[in-house]
Amino acid sequence: MTLRTRIIPCLQLLDQNLVKTVQFKNPAYIGDFINTVRIFNELEVDELCFLSIRATVKNLKPNIQILSQIAEECFMPLSYGGAIRDFETAKNIFALGFEKVVINSYLFENPEFIKKLSEHFGAQSVVVSMDVKKNMFGKYGVYSHSGTKKQNHKPVEWAQKMEKLGAGEIILTSIDRDGTWAGYDIELTKVISESVNIPVIANGGAANVSDIVDVVKDGMASAVALGSMVVYQQKGLGVLINFPDKSKLRQLL
Repeated sequence: MTLRTRIIPCLQLLDQNLVKTVQFKNPAYIGDFINTVRIFNELEVDELCFLSIRATVKNLKPNIQILSQIAEECFMPLSYGGAIRDFETAKNIFALGFEKVVINSYLFENPEFIKKLSEHFGAQSVVVSMDVKKNMFGKYGVYSHSGTKKQNHKPVEWAQKMEKLGAGEIILTSIDRDGTWAGYDIELTKVISESVNIPVIANGGAANVSDIVDVVKDGMASAVALGSMVVYQQKGLGVLINFPDKSKLRQLL
C-alpha cells in the first residue's frame, strides 16, 4: 500500500556500483544496482531515486546503459540525477522510463535550464537537488559538484528562484548529516519548506523511523529520502537492503 508521506530510497551510483558516502566523502561499496532494485521491488517501495555522485566532477555523461537496465527492472517510479546538462540527455532519460530528472550543478551555470525542462516535460518531472552545508559560524551555504564547490547563493534565495523557474520539487540534502545516522537537519528543512510552495524532500542523516516522523512533523518536509538506513543493517553493521515497516509508518505519519 502507498504511504501518505513518500519515503524514497536515495541510492548513489559511482561508476557501475552502488555506494554510500559519509558527508559526501569516502564512498563505501554497497553492491549491484540490479539486485538492489529487485529487492526494493519485492519490498513494494513507492519510489526510487538514483544519483550519480561523481559524474559532474569527472565530466562524464549519464550512463544510459546502466539507466536502461534499472528502468527495465524497476516496478516503481524512478528519478535520476547526475551530469544532466542538456535537453537531449534529459529527453533520453525520460524515454527510458524515468519519471523525473534531478538537476543540481548545471543550474549554477544555466538556471533557465529548469524552465526549459519544466515547460516541456511538466514541473512534476523536474526536481532540483540542493546540497547545503554549515560553515564554522553556523551559516548555511549552497554547494555543487558533489559538495566541492561553494556557490554564492543563500539556500532560501536559491530554493525560491528554482521554484519560480519551474522546479516541481526540491531534494534538500544536508552535507553535514549525510551518512552520519545523526538525524535530519530539522532547522534547515523547516526554513526551506516554509520558503517555497513545492514539495521539499529531506535527505541526509536518517537513522530510524523517529527521525522520519520528526522531519515531517517538525521540519515540515513533504517527503523523505533514505540512504544509509536502507542499505545497512544499522550503524556500524554490514550491508542489508531493507525498508522501514510500512504499517508503523502509516500509524505515525
